[in-house]
Amino acid sequence: MVAPIRVTQDVAASPERSWNVLVDTRLWARWGPSITAVDLHGDGTIISGGSTGRVLTIAGIWLPFEITEFVAGQRWAWSIQGIGATGHEVRDRPGGSQVVFTVPLLAAPYAVVCRIALDRVRRLAESTEPVGE
Repeated sequence: MVAPIRVTQDVAASPERSWNVLVDTRLWARWGPSITAVDLHGDGTIISGGSTGRVLTIAGIWLPFEITEFVAGQRWAWSIQGIGATGHEVRDRPGGSQVVFTVPLLAAPYAVVCRIALDRVRRLAESTEPVGE
């Protein structure tokens, strides 16, 4: 198995707060440059293991997604239209947290988009705005 590309961002916010930014689908379009809207199936707006829904891409196309890996407070990964996509991880670090996105090697150019997304995640997590509620 080929190791994925890892893109990281230090965040001056608790791991819990960074995690809440990542799992609250109301925020995905604010930090994900390739997403403009999210429709999470079922009740609520917070993902969990096995969650499904669809995302509206910047191309104007709705694509189905499924959360394929989920460890609460630590990491989640998903598939989009049945294809393994990015992983999302939060780690504790002195003074805050570190957020890590993993990108499959075949999608290496997407790491640039992840860098933009991680900066947006950082800004949301470090803000005083309510998240994950």
